[in-house]
Amino acid sequence: MPRFSVLSSPLLLGFEELERLVDRAGKTSGEGYPPYNIERIGADAGTGEALRITLAVAGFSRGELEISVEDKQLTIFGRQEDDDTRDYLHRGIAARQFKRSFVLADGIEVVSADLNNGLLSIDLMRPEPARLVRKIEIGQAEP
Repeated sequence: MPRFSVLSSPLLLGFEELERLVDRAGKTSGEGYPPYNIERIGADAGTGEALRITLAVAGFSRGELEISVEDKQLTIFGRQEDDDTRDYLHRGIAARQFKRSFVLADGIEVVSADLNNGLLSIDLMRPEPARLVRKIEIGQAEP
């Protein structure tokens, strides 16, 4: 069965990449762990907008977390190893792995990441886009 897309209109030229990004975002939206916040932490006229993603990663050390950006997708991996030297009477906090992904818009840059009190904060910057106006000359067709 063919897939219908709103972006397949002949009036929308060159939006295939946007459609691919929407598909990718839809595939990652079902993840529930770890919980996260996205906040606007500042906007300066001329420089752009600052954003922060904060993930609750209690129990993870810096060495157990990995952040990467590939093809406009920010991915955070967390891997904890089981500690076989401990003898648990009850284990309610299991060592677990996670992968959380965020699709980034064109121009958004990852500025820094910090782990503090079980919260992983990733700062992003969305620069102010340059507004360009370009006049197109109309040529004369030969009769």
